[in-house]
Amino acid sequence: MTTPFPFTAVVGQDDLRLALLLNAVSPAVGGVLVRGEKGTAKSTAVRALSALLPEVAVVPGCRFSCDPAGPDPSCPDGPHEPGAGAARPARMVELPVGASEDRLVGALDIERALAEGVKAFEPGLLADAHRGILYVDEVNLLHDHLVDLLLDAAAMGASYVEREGVSVRHAARFLLVGTMNPEEGELRPQLLDRFGLTVEVAASREPDQRVEVVRRRLAYDDDPAGFAARWAAEEAGVRQRIVAARELLPEVRLGDGALRQIAATCAAFEVDGMRADIVMARTATALAAWAGRTDVLAEDVRQAALLALPHRRRRNPFDAPGLDEDKLDDTLEQFAGDDSEGDEDPDPDGPGGGGGQPQPDSGPQGGGDTAARPEAGEDGEPQASGAREQPAARAAEPFRTKVLSVPGIGEGVAGRRSRARTEHGRTTGARRPRGTLTKLHLAATVQAAAPHQRARGRSGTGLVIRRDDLRQATREGREGNLVLFVVDASGSMAARQRMGAVKGAVLSLLLDAYQRRDKVGLVTFRGAGAEVALPPTSSVDAAAVRLESLPTGGRTPLAAGLLKAHEVLRVERLRDPARRALVVVVTDGRATGMGAARSASGRGGGRVTGGTEPVALAGRAARLFAAEGVASVVVDCESGPVRLGLAGQLAGELGGSAVTLDELRADSIAGLVRDVQGTSRRAA
Repeated sequence: MTTPFPFTAVVGQDDLRLALLLNAVSPAVGGVLVRGEKGTAKSTAVRALSALLPEVAVVPGCRFSCDPAGPDPSCPDGPHEPGAGAARPARMVELPVGASEDRLVGALDIERALAEGVKAFEPGLLADAHRGILYVDEVNLLHDHLVDLLLDAAAMGASYVEREGVSVRHAARFLLVGTMNPEEGELRPQLLDRFGLTVEVAASREPDQRVEVVRRRLAYDDDPAGFAARWAAEEAGVRQRIVAARELLPEVRLGDGALRQIAATCAAFEVDGMRADIVMARTATALAAWAGRTDVLAEDVRQAALLALPHRRRRNPFDAPGLDEDKLDDTLEQFAGDDSEGDEDPDPDGPGGGGGQPQPDSGPQGGGDTAARPEAGEDGEPQASGAREQPAARAAEPFRTKVLSVPGIGEGVAGRRSRARTEHGRTTGARRPRGTLTKLHLAATVQAAAPHQRARGRSGTGLVIRRDDLRQATREGREGNLVLFVVDASGSMAARQRMGAVKGAVLSLLLDAYQRRDKVGLVTFRGAGAEVALPPTSSVDAAAVRLESLPTGGRTPLAAGLLKAHEVLRVERLRDPARRALVVVVTDGRATGMGAARSASGRGGGRVTGGTEPVALAGRAARLFAAEGVASVVVDCESGPVRLGLAGQLAGELGGSAVTLDELRADSIAGLVRDVQGTSRRAA
């Protein structure tokens, strides 16, 4: 067995260590979500915690780790008589990102159930983690249905498996720890709320501390057992403190003053629901027990708020995490009660050497405080070669967009945008199983077995079913796509201050992509060429930050933008061939270039006559997408009394459709009229 890195040897990360220890003292706190960049000891600290947990007594031979002092009456391996048990170390079970539902909750042996009438159940990872730690690395990359199952089991303390009329229930109480890198995408707010605590971790910027991290890691890699032995005394001390805090926990008093502070804090930060209040109360109680006290103090409430509230106050993926600590201190002071715990001065460092919480900037992201003001001609495109860059425009308020989807049926990862063949969804047919049978199509199985019953010597009313008769259900659900935004940031887009509205539209589409579990990418073009502002990622908030600070100005190299997007799709197709793409081109279609500028004889000529060659180049680039069957939508940003309709022509070359900024809104009257007219034409 591999020797884990000692928990007490982890350098820094005080908030992370404190949050893990509080859950070890009181599993009712509800687990920890650890957010941070890669290489910040997230996984190391979690694995090290398992070695500190006290041993657990289990019923011998029980696959579900029943407590011999109070065995689960519904245990599938039971019933068990109360009595003495065998002690074993607490387990840490890891849930891999690619795990199936059967691996998580367990599986019924359907073949034995049909052929022998035996209800044979193979426990999953939830059963293995009972009374231990369930660790989910990169929890934000798990499929939504797996996260739902995981958090439901954590909330109820039990796992339910129901399939083909057979039900199995077993206890599943565990310390849930998830880690994630926010750059790879966020969890939905309702799932964030199911984690008790959250901590933000980052690598230290202090050279001495970084040196100590490297020194200890190298020493551990050279001799894991020897390194662990040097920290054995500190490990034993923390282990004993956990046991003592668990024993003290029932005696801790949570007075009315502390409860008022908890309620006032949750209300002041406008946290939805009551789960935050309950988690804060449990966390404050665990903090007091960890400090060896029987009374909850104001400092416990403060530290509990810093751990339990940051992830609950985010209303959408573009909100900055964190708490305003000045506001927190004012609230605690205002609602300080008459109980003894309300009379103490808050300790900004918190108990147990926890240190202060990191203070993410809660101000608005991006630098767009002033709207863009065109400096050039009416279309914003200077005729000189040295285009003046304009300040970034502030994005307009986002809105609910109409659904954009990829035609046909895909087989990509689970999501909510386009139709796809998935493991979850409505049943659409049956096929022979390829590999392990997971979703039985009972009617198709019986139909396949029926013609062979006489040849198989069927007797009585029984049905003889063999392996060749089994049929796998095929299901249709929804998949997530790669939504690649190709955004025109040229001077013509800044004219009449349109860029704010354009950014608001793209921000709305980004929010829609987040809700539909898509990957997103951002290509921009302006001036002399195009660039990949954001490679394809699951982090829509990263795309929002890049969009907010996007400058405008210069000419419109539309062909370069399309070719850059085509290259991005080619590379991404090699990495993830199952994920289909939706290209969203945001432009007014007025392509210009250096050659066009040289041939122009004036402002009017540069805008119309001089644009002929660049428009033709853009058309040829667009036909590459049409030839490969890439789904595309052009968001037409043209405005004003005179419209050239170039965006509509571009949509035709792409083989896609065009929508105006107004039609993009889900509640748009213009979009509704257009949809009704289209339906009428198809019906005729």
